[in-house]
Amino acid sequence: MNPDQALVEAVLRRTPGAFENLMREYQGLCWHIVLRMVRQPDDARELCQETFLRVYRHLDQYRGESPLKSWIGRIAYSLALRHLQRQRRPTGAEIAQDDAQVLPEDEADTFDLEAAYAGHEAARRLRASLDALPPLQRTLLTLYHLDDLGIPEIAQITGLPDGTIKSHLFRSRLRLREALQSSDGNP
Repeated sequence: MNPDQALVEAVLRRTPGAFENLMREYQGLCWHIVLRMVRQPDDARELCQETFLRVYRHLDQYRGESPLKSWIGRIAYSLALRHLQRQRRPTGAEIAQDDAQVLPEDEADTFDLEAAYAGHEAARRLRASLDALPPLQRTLLTLYHLDDLGIPEIAQITGLPDGTIKSHLFRSRLRLREALQSSDGNP
């Protein structure tokens, strides 16, 4: 039995501490997804709680067809997206609807997010630049670069085609690079 299935079985059997282990394992992923989308810590806390409440209530529906990480991430993403729709904030989803083309690689595709975090001032500029991105692009960048998820896992979480995700990552990195260069005073 794989580790995901073993954890699910332990929670379903109500093994003491099993659900706490599940939460501890996936709370960072949930927080990254939700906070990058809604940008309000209080809303993000509430949505993360709702995510794990739904996970607990519906864990018996998990079939193991995808990693547990993707299943939980999908719940968090869906809740955050619905929250934004209720708030009538732009989500970037309208861009994603018919945007499956893959853009060619160039220097924006080699933008190193971790290297940009190297200095304190650079970290501040990077956070400001990330916050200026649409929620969908912030979330995709976070999942890909900070949570080290691959395109297929992100596709399972968001329900977006691989090409759309690659296109958004390309555009996001390009926008970040331009924003960071302009804040450095570089042309």
